Amino acid sequence: MRRIGLTGGIGCGKSTVIAELRRQGVSCFVADDVAKGYYNEYDFLAEVTSSLGRNIIGSNGKADKKAIADIVFSDSEKLAALNGLVHPRVIKDFEDWCAERDGEPLVFFESAILYEYGLDKLMDTVVAVYLDKAERIRRLMERDRCSAEAIEARMRNQMPSEEKAMRADFVILNYEGNPRERQIKTILTQLTTGR
Repeated sequence: MRRIGLTGGIGCGKSTVIAELRRQGVSCFVADDVAKGYYNEYDFLAEVTSSLGRNIIGSNGKADKKAIADIVFSDSEKLAALNGLVHPRVIKDFEDWCAERDGEPLVFFESAILYEYGLDKLMDTVVAVYLDKAERIRRLMERDRCSAEAIEARMRNQMPSEEKAMRADFVILNYEGNPRERQIKTILTQLTTGR
């Protein structure tokens, strides 16, 4: 089984690429989706509270994702602490998930911070999804209803998209009207046949 990392900056359209990969029958592990489930686990939430403070618990007794984001995206040490809690769990869950797919020729592991935390070293190949910064900001302002300043603060915690694209083995240019499906098929053909 080949493990393919899929990465790209916030707002570049990784989710649309994942949806197309799944449509083509490829198994995809989305790190963020898996990590969101950890916040429902008492032990994990206790560790996060110990690291970030009790104000990350909302009035309903559950994790307040906005409060967590406000803390970690303005404090790099707290972001590193949170990632130190999340990543070992994600890696273990990915290993277990791969074991359940024995016999599949390849699987994708999606993470926006693949390079930032050395997760690329666990992959055989890396595919980056690229979209220029101005278009990413425009899309995110529309999608998340937040300011350009808030988006740029989050972007500062990630490696520049251009660097991710330069380091990757393959790049998907994710612009409207670009043949995304064809790009993905071409990459999958090369990954499975070597041509």
